[in-house]
Amino acid sequence: MSQSVARALHLLVQLGQGPANLDTLAEATGVHKTTVLRLLRTLTEARFTFRDNNNRYHLGSRIFELSEQAIDQREIRQIASPHLAGFNEKYGRTTHLAAAESGNVVYIDKFESHDQIRMYSRIGLLANLNSTAVAKVILADLPDAVLRSTVASMDFTRRTANTITTPEGFLAEIELVRRQGWAHDKEENEPSINCIAVPVRGATGRVLAAVSVSVPNVVLGYEQLLELLEPLHAVAAAISADCGYRSHSS
Repeated sequence: MSQSVARALHLLVQLGQGPANLDTLAEATGVHKTTVLRLLRTLTEARFTFRDNNNRYHLGSRIFELSEQAIDQREIRQIASPHLAGFNEKYGRTTHLAAAESGNVVYIDKFESHDQIRMYSRIGLLANLNSTAVAKVILADLPDAVLRSTVASMDFTRRTANTITTPEGFLAEIELVRRQGWAHDKEENEPSINCIAVPVRGATGRVLAAVSVSVPNVVLGYEQLLELLEPLHAVAAAISADCGYRSHSS
């Protein structure tokens, strides 16, 4: 990768953390201000960045166009979308689709609940590996050696009183997910939010993605949420079938 391209990409990553002025960007990237300004002019001309009236730079509209196009190119999202829309229409609960990407788990689709309560998650956001049901489902499909290597480098930040914060505890949780075929996040990622997730499989049987449903305690208790497990399995099975998966019972 050329030095100019690397620096430009670094600037975009920095702006992904929030607007910044020229001095801040130069300090963050370790590049002289004149070079940063030259790169920003090029990025602005192509609509990758823009400058506001306070001389702060922001990510530009071209970034969001590419983001939408990248999401639309994810075949699993296209296949899953009508199934998840139907599930969301019937049950009215926040519904997610997440997939692995470069060692992370990313939300690639989301259908909002029918009530007025909105959750922090959004399309393109990384799912916390140690505290989300979708991540548990995806990691449970990894070979043991890869799983242990992944867990060894994971961030075990405590997000709620129920967050799993040790590798040993997380590996025990993954074994449970493997045995039962689904995962939960019982107020582990956000206080008062419960979530269940199940796998979507491809033609080879490997997990391609995870689908989940999340509900605040004030709307639906955990035991009531578990009543959605069977229909969630059903919608995941339908998506898996469209992805070429054939179970042994088929």
